[in-house]
Amino acid sequence: MKPNCFSCQHFMVTWDPASPRGCRAYGFKTRELPTAVVKKSSGMDCLKYEAKQRGAK
Repeated sequence: MKPNCFSCQHFMVTWDPASPRGCRAYGFKTRELPTAVVKKSSGMDCLKYEAKQRGAK
């Protein structure tokens, strides 16, 4: 099963309309989900996925 960006602590939403999503771990912005970009470019599922810490504040 591939990682879900929306539950990853590295996922970010940007102000850039051309690239509204991004990954802090890999350091890029994109229109697609970052996991899809990683899969297309490397052929592997995302290796930097880390689940968000719920209620850690």
